[in-house]
Amino acid sequence: MRRAAPFGPNLFASVMGTGIVATAGATMPGLRTPATYVWALDAALLVFLVAAALRRWTWTTVRAQLADPVMAQFWGAPPMALMTVGTGTLLLGSDWIGLPAALAVDWTLWTVGTALGLATSVLVPLRMIGSGERAFGGWLMPVVPPMVSAASGALLAQHLPEGQFRQAVVLACYALFGVSLFATMVIVPQIWQRLVQHGLGAASTVPTLWIVLGPLGQSITASNLLASVPVLPGQTAFGILYGTITWGFALLWVAMATTVTIRTARRGLPFALTWWSFVFPLGTLVTGTSALATRIPSAMFSFVTLVLYAALVLAWVTVAVRTTLMTAKQS
Repeated sequence: MRRAAPFGPNLFASVMGTGIVATAGATMPGLRTPATYVWALDAALLVFLVAAALRRWTWTTVRAQLADPVMAQFWGAPPMALMTVGTGTLLLGSDWIGLPAALAVDWTLWTVGTALGLATSVLVPLRMIGSGERAFGGWLMPVVPPMVSAASGALLAQHLPEGQFRQAVVLACYALFGVSLFATMVIVPQIWQRLVQHGLGAASTVPTLWIVLGPLGQSITASNLLASVPVLPGQTAFGILYGTITWGFALLWVAMATTVTIRTARRGLPFALTWWSFVFPLGTLVTGTSALATRIPSAMFSFVTLVLYAALVLAWVTVAVRTTLMTAKQS
């Protein structure tokens, strides 16, 4: 029997990827029921991984993972996994367990995920100071959770009564939006500089280029979801203007990342858990495009949403099957 691979936080990327397929499908015509079953699968996967983590991780293990310059970045995955399942519970699971129970689950997962995400946004970048490590797409993982919090929090705020608490939640979501947005603006130029000066590096890191889509797509989603809970003047205009501008850059990145991925695949792109980077970031672009289609009655946005969602499902099936086969071989 082969020795199992170390149990790391990167495994929670599978929950993120599966969950975004469910939440992105929640508004797709005729897909609500299949999306609900995907959410149920994702919730079960989260429970399994959390139980395994509690059983296997010790403080020594966590410190060792945080000391690893690559694995440390993926500590952003667990908080995003929690919030992705929470959002799916509100959007889809409420059909099965009722809205009050769904809200309770989502608030719990959002609160824990937001706290963990803020911790990774501070602790992991601090760990990189003076390390001399070269930037790669994974550097975005620990700073994306606050943007997921902003989008997920906007959905929760819609269910709050008007008043100071609702306003505070929305304002907090905008602050979380800023945490992730400006951190992304600092990191992405470093990733580009590394590509220009040092090339792509190991083939296994190429999928992480797609992570750049994560904060881009999630910020489009968040800005437009927050516009549905007006507590500030100009929220709707900001969502549409920011969202459309960022959407254009996101498509540019899709074109570049696709070209680089195809070129690398021709030379050999071995499977690794980094392949989950193809899934969740693309899913955020689906939800962002869908949010724009809701705000702007546009056949273009609606059509692109369907095309992107089809690509998302294909990517998810491919990576999920490869992950299952890899796990089976290691067990």
